[in-house]
Order: sequence, then C-alpha cells, then structure tokens
Amino acid sequence: MSRTGLSTRRVEGIGEGSLGGTLSRLLQLTCEAVLVFDGLGRVLLANDEASQLFFGGAELVGTDVRALFPASGQDESLDVFEPADLPFSVDGSMSFVSCRGADGKTISVRVRCDTVNAPGETYLLVALAAEDESRADREQDRALEDLRRANHRLSGTLNIVLDTIDASDLASLFERLLEELTETMEADGTIVYLAESDGFHLRGISSGLVGERVARFMPFGRSVERVAVKEGKAVRLRVCAPSSGELRQGRLTTREVVDEDTHEVLRMRVSMLPPFTSFIAVPVWFGGHVISIIEVGWRRMRPLLRDDARLLDSVAHYLSVQLAAAFTALRTQRADRLASLETQMREELLNLGSADMGDKDLAAEKFFSIAADAAEELEATLIRMKVGGSPRVVVADLPLTGARDLAVDLDALVKPASHDGVAVVPIVPDSELFLLLRELGEPCLGALMDLGKLAGERRCLMLLRPDGAEPFDDIELEFLLGLAEDVRDIVRGAVAREQDKRISQALQTGMRNELQSVEGITAQAVYSSATKTASVGGDFYDLIRLPDHRACVIMGDVSGKGVEAASVSAAVKTALGAYAWEGLAPARMVRSLNEFLLGFSRLETFATLFVGIIDLASATLRYCSAGHPPALLMTPGADQISILDVQSGVVGAFHDIAYQDGTVRLERGDVLLLYTDGTTEARDESGTFFGEEGLRDMVMRESDDDKPFDGFVDRLLGTLDEFTGHNLDDDVAMVALRFDGLS
Repeated sequence: MSRTGLSTRRVEGIGEGSLGGTLSRLLQLTCEAVLVFDGLGRVLLANDEASQLFFGGAELVGTDVRALFPASGQDESLDVFEPADLPFSVDGSMSFVSCRGADGKTISVRVRCDTVNAPGETYLLVALAAEDESRADREQDRALEDLRRANHRLSGTLNIVLDTIDASDLASLFERLLEELTETMEADGTIVYLAESDGFHLRGISSGLVGERVARFMPFGRSVERVAVKEGKAVRLRVCAPSSGELRQGRLTTREVVDEDTHEVLRMRVSMLPPFTSFIAVPVWFGGHVISIIEVGWRRMRPLLRDDARLLDSVAHYLSVQLAAAFTALRTQRADRLASLETQMREELLNLGSADMGDKDLAAEKFFSIAADAAEELEATLIRMKVGGSPRVVVADLPLTGARDLAVDLDALVKPASHDGVAVVPIVPDSELFLLLRELGEPCLGALMDLGKLAGERRCLMLLRPDGAEPFDDIELEFLLGLAEDVRDIVRGAVAREQDKRISQALQTGMRNELQSVEGITAQAVYSSATKTASVGGDFYDLIRLPDHRACVIMGDVSGKGVEAASVSAAVKTALGAYAWEGLAPARMVRSLNEFLLGFSRLETFATLFVGIIDLASATLRYCSAGHPPALLMTPGADQISILDVQSGVVGAFHDIAYQDGTVRLERGDVLLLYTDGTTEARDESGTFFGEEGLRDMVMRESDDDKPFDGFVDRLLGTLDEFTGHNLDDDVAMVALRFDGLS
C-alpha cells in the first residue's frame, strides 16, 4: 500500500468498528432515559429521553446527578460525592424514587443504576416514569419530537430549492446553501468542495466553522471522497477516538473512520478529515461524474439516521445543475481575474523594457518584485533559485531551512515544457522535486519557472504552497507561463528591435484595404467614405493570413477625415500587420502601437481599434478592443446576438494606458461583424441616431437563415444609406467573417 493510500478493514457484528455506533443508535431508540456519570457525580452523557424527563430539556451534561433526585433533608451543596448520597442503590437493583420532572414538579420514576467497567469510576443509570400516564406522555412527546424533526427537514429542503432557483450571485448562492444545509440538518457545520482536474478544492464553509482547520484540497482516491464515490450516495461516517497507544506516540497523523452502513474501518490522514466526530459525506453527480462533495457534520458523536442521508442525496440531486453552473462560472471568474492581473504586470514589464536596460541587476530585481506580486495573488511563497556550474544542482533560498542545494536535473525537468527558452513546470505530489522539498519540511506544492537568460544569468524560481494545500490548476499555470513569456520578450529586447525594422518596411506598403483569402473563413467588407473627393479616409480594415491556421483581423478608425487621416491609417494598419507576423497577442500589439503613435510629433491624432487573432485549429478568437464599438457575434439559429464587451482605452492619446485581451470560442457558422462608429452614429433627416439597437435589429433581420451570407454587408450598408436619406456624414466601414472551420 502506498504511503498516501486509504487503508480499510471491516469489522463484523458488535465489535471494534460498530460498538460505538450500536450504542449511539440504542440510546436514540430506547424509550428510557439513560445517564452516564462519573465518580464525582458529574453527568457525562445523556440521551434525548433523559433531557426531556429531567428539567424539560435542560442541558444535563456537567450537572451534578444528585440535583436530579432531591431527597428530603439532603444538603445539595456537598462538595464530595459519595454513591451513598443517592436515593437509590448502584448495584443494578430497581428502585422507585422521586425526581424533578419537565414541569418542575416531583414525579415518581423507576431507576436502575450500576457501575461500568471503564477507566475511572463510571456509573450507568436507566430511568422510566413509574406512572402509566407519565409513560404515555413520554411516548407522545417522543412522537411529537420525531414529527418536529421531519417538518424541520422538509421546510429546510424547500427553502434550499426556492433560494437557489435562478441564483446569479455565486457568493450568495454558496453562503445560503451552506447555512441552510447546516440549519436544516441541525448540524454544527457544512463544507463544500468542487472537483477539478487534480482533486476536490475547498469552495465554502458555513459560518460556524470559521477559524476551524479545514482541508483546502482533497486529492482523488485518498480521502473521504473515495468512500462517497465508491458507494455512489451519501455515507454516514464516524471518527473513532484514538487509542491510548496512539496517544502515547504523540502527534496523530491518521485516524480511524467507521462507515456506519458497511462497518468498514478506514484509516485516513488527519489533514483530510473535517473538524467533526460524526458527519455525512454527500457526492454530487453530474453527467456521470462527481463534481462536488458536501460534508455535513457534528462535533460530538451522535446517531446518524439513514433518512437524513437519503434526504441529503435528494438535495444533492437537485443541486447538481446549480453546482455545475457555479463550477463553470468560478473558473471563468478566476481566469478573468488572472488575465487582468497579467495585463497589469505586462504593462509594468513593458515600462521596464523602455527604460534603461543597461542596469541588468535592476532589471532582474524589478522582475522578482513583479513575481512576488504574482505569488501573493496565488497564495504561494516565492522562492529564488540559482543554477550552478551544472544544471543538475540548483541552490534554492528556502523559507524554513535557508539556502539548500537541490539535486535535480533542471534541464530534464523543464525541457518537455519549454516554450522557446522559458518553461513552467507544475510541482505535484510524488514528483521528484515535491519529495525533496517535503523531506526538508518545506512548502512543496506549486510550480517551477525557468526564465532562461535574464540579466546575464539563467534565472529560475519556484512558487510554493504547503503540503496538503491546493496544487496549481491549469488556469494558474497558464497565467505563470504568460508572465514568463512576457519576461522573455522584453528582456531579449526583441520587441523593440524588430518593431522599428518591421514598421519601416510596412510603411512602404500600399494604403488600400483588403481581405486576404484564409482557409476556413469566408470574408466580406464594405467601405463608404464621407469625403466625396477621396476614395480613402480614416476608417480601415485588414484580414491577414498567418502560419499554423491563424489569421489576424483588424478594424480601426483614426480621428479626422480625408487623405491626412488615411495616411495615418495606412501606417497604423501596416504596423499592426508587422506585429501580427511577430506573433504578438492583440493587447501587446495595441500597446506597441500606442507608443508608436505618441511618437508622431507632427500630428495630434488618436485611433480606435479592434485587433483579433483567430486560431482556426482551436476555434478561438483572442481580441483587444481599444475604444472601438463592440463587435457582434451571430450564432446560427440563435435568437440573440453576443457582444464582445472586453474594452480598453483608445490608442495614441496617453502613455501608460492598460490594454486587455478578451477571448471567445467559435462554432462553425458563427459570423463576426466589425464596424466603425459611423455606423451607429448615422442620423436620419430629423437628427435621430441609427444607434446600437438599430444596428442589432438590422443585423438580426439580415442574418436570418433564409437569407444568404453573400452580400450581407452590402445589404447592411444599403439599409444604413436609406436611413440617412443617402447622406452619410461620417466614414462607414464594416467587415463580416463567417467561420467555416478547417476541412
């Protein structure tokens, strides 16, 4: 068995694994009041019947047992407890005595009390109301309590259903779900995990568990989830008390857990267990896979009813769709957050690239400062590394043990993940680097970043989380890789050197708009200049065929009209074409163009742009919309139009503007429409704008399934021209691309 495996054994009958559960169930089923008290007279355990018989439901645990059976003339303030002080014998014989009942009045009860063979001085007492009427009242109270519990469960379940219908706020959804599950089950707390590619990640705890130790990550097959997935339904689990031998060994690393249904005893790592003694683990199934684990638990040992497990299975079945949607939305939110952060860090690195690069040490320190910000966002510790004379030994400045030599073959480790000189390698459980770090007692989960040559040296670093934390997911690894690639580009200086060369060559090309032929794309465009004496103006577009089934689509509008605006348009368009051949991302292209335009001392001009890189192999569009009207995406058969709404500022107006990329997936038959603001700002004879709503209505009408794609933009321009009375007062350009897919 592996060190991290989950061991199990089965205990049959009344034995080691089931005795505690059997006793707990017996205490619930019996109609008699049961008390356990110690040699000091303190009540240690009481079932529900005892709580109802004595004091009408008051808390009994910790009470002096003599206070429950007042004897005439007895001094109840005695400090020293003696069994002789009790009005009944402790030899197991039956006695009839008086006690304080639920209404405060004295009632007669039949009592048996005997010593228990247990560590210390322990007594077990069983009591039952002596009068037939009292016993009948107890049975009635018991039935009413069962009815109350059932009504409470039903009411809570209905609240969960009603409160989660059409929930759009994920934070509120999880908060309500956790609190209502806890309240419905009368539990001490509820925990929710969501499944990802590497295991189950913690996504929420109820308010009663704030400050408790809760595992943030459960790997597949090594924790509670294995039992729940194996059974395929809610499982009732009880954490066994450690034996005296285990306690003598010191810190507990594992505990025994009993499955109340199968009587299996499982040995689990303490770090993977919730802060409960009794709990129900509920798998949430969706599409044949477990997408979530819900744990509802109690700190003290208590009977776990099969009906409660069945109820939680029903709740999980209902919640499966909501949790699946929440899972997708959470990943999207996380990806957007990291994409925005990457944009900010890229801006800082770009500013560094335009500064004095002669001070290499300053450049390296600036990068490590940015990397520290990334580590903080990822809740990880940044570890600097140095590569010695051989890549088989690296020196890591570890947070707990200081500078240590790590005997790892760095080249062999990073080569499979290398991207043109840089690499990001995940450090996962049982990997070579993970085991080395864990043996040192250091954080050991995370990622290794190899940045290649930086400031004259090969630079590597690690971002690490503690053992048992969440490994980096694919979104976080992609974020780190993007950051590493930005460092590579800027430090090499390739961007600055190639930019001037390609722009100088590109400015010699023609000024005409054109759409190159691209396999998998059907394209059409239309241009109408408001300047009657010129065939060109400030609006421009281009479609550029790139290697590896990629293409770049450009749509822009330079301030001004006529030949002067067109000359700037030509420079901008050809510069963007050069950037596209460099393989830059759209936001990076726009940032470079911004600095280029600000260098025009002879003109005070700015531009709005839409730049998109289409990857036909992966069916994705990555775009940057810089102050440009939002592009529209039409899907065949859809009853509405999607708007590409990730926006950034205009180009050529100010330094230090942040530009951001957006990403959208493409389906066969999708149509992307780009246009300039002359389209929506066209006016009729009364001065009314055509507007975005008019544009969407026109596009929906002209993209109807019974109308061909051929002539689509011509029909749009014709409608617009008719709206203005054939008097357009601004340049209008439109480009439509239909994605046909690769053959």
